[in-house]
Amino acid sequence: MEAISGNVLDVTLIEPRMKHPTIFARFDELADGESLTIHNDHDPKPLYYQLLGERGNIFTWEYLEQGPEWWKVKISKRQLGQGDETLGQIAAKDLRKAQIFKKYGLDFCCGGKKTVKEACAAKGLDVTKIEYELQMADQQASLSRPLPYNDWGLDFLADYIVNTHHSYVRKNLPDIRAYSNKVMMVHGNRHPELFRINELVEAVNTELTNHMMKEERILFPYIKTLVAAKNSGQPNQPSPFGSVQNPVNMMEMEHEMVGQNLEEIRTITNNYTLPEDACASYSLLYRMLDEFEDDLHLHIHLENNILFPKAVELEKVNN
Repeated sequence: MEAISGNVLDVTLIEPRMKHPTIFARFDELADGESLTIHNDHDPKPLYYQLLGERGNIFTWEYLEQGPEWWKVKISKRQLGQGDETLGQIAAKDLRKAQIFKKYGLDFCCGGKKTVKEACAAKGLDVTKIEYELQMADQQASLSRPLPYNDWGLDFLADYIVNTHHSYVRKNLPDIRAYSNKVMMVHGNRHPELFRINELVEAVNTELTNHMMKEERILFPYIKTLVAAKNSGQPNQPSPFGSVQNPVNMMEMEHEMVGQNLEEIRTITNNYTLPEDACASYSLLYRMLDEFEDDLHLHIHLENNILFPKAVELEKVNN
């Protein structure tokens, strides 16, 4: 029986030792943008890693069917010059996919410049599983549409960040600091990790307080002048810091520091798992820290993955 029909390959009809060589040969024959669909009686995941290792990141892998009897996978050769999007770019286009990244502990804000493959490799995660969930997210309609951050003007987005996320930080950090100190004083003798948590909370407070002030007084106003210059057809105004890339680099570095501090708190607390002797204040502290980190991820995502790269590009095109 003929194993190949058009762009479909029934792998079960091929002699075992010839299966992968046949698939590779068929893939190599594809033109850019063309696809090959393979049918198999088990998950061909090992083929994914072999193809990645021997041909490089020049293909996409899409499960069309996943057992129990048949596995069908569509393998497409990328168009020339087309590469994987980064975690940050994916989240910028559809923030709902950020929930998948968070589920697997993939950093889409501070670490948003990695591709899915790179981020999964760093954590030892199954990239085929996560890419499948991202593909399913594309197919599933959601009852709640995320806010269209990526479509907003940069001046509006900057104001939104200040009014929503900077305000959240200023409102909640004093309470977090107070409860962190209180819980440390009461429970620190039995749970010495609370002393380190209190140190990290104070570091986050110092870092974010100075960070937000620099954004609100220097960086964001300059971004607004870039928008105003473009809208009026005028050249960009000179800045005291040279290119906008300079303060952007500093802000991203500070984001990384705050993110690392909160990640350490999550690790120390075993994902905010309460001890048996935890009181109400202990429970409230962990819940506030968990919510604070969740808000900060979105906060940093809006800056690192949308506001900052668009501001850098706007400055370049309007010089």
